[in-house]
Amino acid sequence: MKATIYDVAREAGVSIAAVSQVINGKGKISEERRNEIFLVMERLNYRPSVIAAALTGKKTFTLGLLVPDISNPFFAEIAHAVEDQGHKLGYSIVICSTHNEDERVERYLTLLQQKSVDGMIIGTGMDNVELLNPLADKSIPIVSIAREMSSPYVQTVHVGDFAGGKLAAQHLLDLGHTRVAVLAEHLKVSSSRERIRGFREALTCADLELPEALVKTGGFDLLRDGKRQTMELLQQVNRPTALFCCNDLLAIGSLQAAKELGLRVPEDLSIVGFDNTILASVTDPPLTTIAQPIEAMGKLAVDLLIAQLTHPSDAKLTHILEPELVVRKSTGTMARK
Repeated sequence: MKATIYDVAREAGVSIAAVSQVINGKGKISEERRNEIFLVMERLNYRPSVIAAALTGKKTFTLGLLVPDISNPFFAEIAHAVEDQGHKLGYSIVICSTHNEDERVERYLTLLQQKSVDGMIIGTGMDNVELLNPLADKSIPIVSIAREMSSPYVQTVHVGDFAGGKLAAQHLLDLGHTRVAVLAEHLKVSSSRERIRGFREALTCADLELPEALVKTGGFDLLRDGKRQTMELLQQVNRPTALFCCNDLLAIGSLQAAKELGLRVPEDLSIVGFDNTILASVTDPPLTTIAQPIEAMGKLAVDLLIAQLTHPSDAKLTHILEPELVVRKSTGTMARK
């Protein structure tokens, strides 16, 4: 027999009103007691009726997550972190993969509103931020993750992309590299622009330039673009001795290109990625990369969203987490010729 709110109250040793308050995020109940009640709900497999809750204007305990490509390990790990934190707090996550297409973004935003999600986490790019206006009209809170978003309705959680670009450049400079190139995805992605800007800033401080010819940008087929861009760079007469790739998938494409051209990494070419996904530690050689605190970002995004549900605020803040250089075997000192 399906568990009821009465069963939860009896098992937890509280009143039905207390269980209802926990479900709806109300009442003066301690965080410890709330967690105990959530655990009882989970043990009894009790789920409030989402349809009934939506019809009465109550919380449905579902959140939406929009990512550009769930097959990208970075966004897969973001989704895992968001789902894990949501589960701990009694929320289910509906994940949508948009392929960075505004048409899909609009369709998914409409779908999630129809499902009466309590809030949305957006990790995908969109050219038209006005698509978010209907959510704001309905007071549906939004948190942007892993990229900046020029909307007055959105709180943002992302890594210090500019600082990460500087870390990558300084590492290569410390190894003696002076002719370096950058690979990035489409420049409509704010994180790519900031990473390039930080990288260029560090070179400028070392009295070096980053010519535009050594900055390669592509689309969103990252492995293929990384390989193609690297092939173009490495077949130049005065080829670069090091590459900074604005994400790990581009870097893996670079590793593939170097192997096909018979170049050794890092003896002939050093490669730095960005993200520190699980793939970075299993490539050959393992990838030096700029780590994003993926788990912390996902947790913070969920916490901010739920805080907006329980204590609505007009303050739309940007939360910037620190990047970290993780040195592995894909970078080395510049070979002397």
